[in-house]
Amino acid sequence: MNKKKLNTIVGKNIKKYRLLYNSKYGKMTQEDLAELINVSVSLISNLESNKSAKGISIANLYKISIVLRIPISKFFEDTHE
Repeated sequence: MNKKKLNTIVGKNIKKYRLLYNSKYGKMTQEDLAELINVSVSLISNLESNKSAKGISIANLYKISIVLRIPISKFFEDTHE
């Protein structure tokens, strides 16, 4: 798997699990998530919309997994949704 494909999968899953969090625990906007893990809103937005060529660090992905209450491995699943 190439880096672009991996970034696409991770970004889609960040959005998927952020929206799932909304339905389970209450509203979590891109702004809220960015603030909680100390990154820019544009990073979250770009990841979720597949506009980031850089991707995300494992440290930040780990922080997202904690905030969204999702095992980090879930972000790497390619479900073709």
